[in-house]
Amino acid sequence: MGLSPTLLVYALVCVHLGVSQHFFRLRPLPSEHLPVPDLKEDPDPEYDPREQDLAEKPLRKKLGSHFDPNFMAVSAPLPVNLTSPDAQWKPPGHMPNEIKKLDLTETPYGKRLKVGKKARRKFLQLLWTYTYCPVVYTWKDLGVRFWPRYIKEGNCSSERSCSFPEGMSCKPVKSISKTFLRWYCQGFLRQKYCTWIQVQYPIISECKCSC
Repeated sequence: MGLSPTLLVYALVCVHLGVSQHFFRLRPLPSEHLPVPDLKEDPDPEYDPREQDLAEKPLRKKLGSHFDPNFMAVSAPLPVNLTSPDAQWKPPGHMPNEIKKLDLTETPYGKRLKVGKKARRKFLQLLWTYTYCPVVYTWKDLGVRFWPRYIKEGNCSSERSCSFPEGMSCKPVKSISKTFLRWYCQGFLRQKYCTWIQVQYPIISECKCSC
């Protein structure tokens, strides 16, 4: 799924109505900005799930087939095992056609150069490696009001420019959505009603060198 204004990013909006009243509203907001920024939560622990609300067995049943251990974890996972910087930037798969079909013999002055097959192959490989934009994954703690609490979030590397000459950068071009449970409260004080609801959480799945 490509990034578009229809992409749903769930945000929690807490509005205080007087000293003793809280009103919670959860709504999808269109966004082209990923990864999802940290949500601003009401710090009042009265709106946190209780210990019995966090029982894993009923929550797994409620989430059902949406539970994806590749992108979510109930307890704090070990850090993602990133490879070395050089290996991290090694492009997988096949060389893109827009690079493969580059004409290296034509110059801006109309003259043509002779480029051997070996030199051409090495130059195109170097260009592909330099412009390749991997998705870098890290685990993020969403807090006690999400279940599972931990999500493996994708980011586009921003360590350097991905173009020559410099100027372009790696930006997200595709995303996938994962379903989580969100602790949602309505009402105020002891009259409130809270329950777990399913929400979609978008994750960057592909990055590309772009202006």
